[in-house]
Amino acid sequence: MEITGLPHVDVHTQIVAADAHAVWQSIGEVLDRSFSEGRFAGYARLVGCPDRTPAGPRPMAKGSVYPGFHVRSAAPGRELVLVGRHYFSTYALVFRLDETGPGLTRLRAETRARFPGPVGTLYRLLVIGTRGHAISVRRLLAAVRRRAEHVR
Repeated sequence: MEITGLPHVDVHTQIVAADAHAVWQSIGEVLDRSFSEGRFAGYARLVGCPDRTPAGPRPMAKGSVYPGFHVRSAAPGRELVLVGRHYFSTYALVFRLDETGPGLTRLRAETRARFPGPVGTLYRLLVIGTRGHAISVRRLLAAVRRRAEHVR
């Protein structure tokens, strides 16, 4: 799957009072904690994701798997590309880290997705249209920020 071919959905940003290395480590820890819970594995199974259980290298690297996602590429301290698919969508979640000053990092999460067919359109309405996706991504970024700033 080529992520540049997926339509843009949204981008969310957090400024984190920590260096990019601390933010990177926090992303891995938050993903492990958040996506390894039983409810995410159950949801991944329900919607037909091939990636249903955590697996692969830790800390995260190319080949790491989280329910609903697998790591396409990982450039520590710079960029993490997660991709996935299920019955209703093909998608990517891209984390980008930019140091904006001493001890400050801009963390961005960009979502790209395709929702094919009428069922995909309905799924998009339920997930994106209700703002549920935006709320989930903002919570994820806030958890990364809290973790990185706490460790600092």
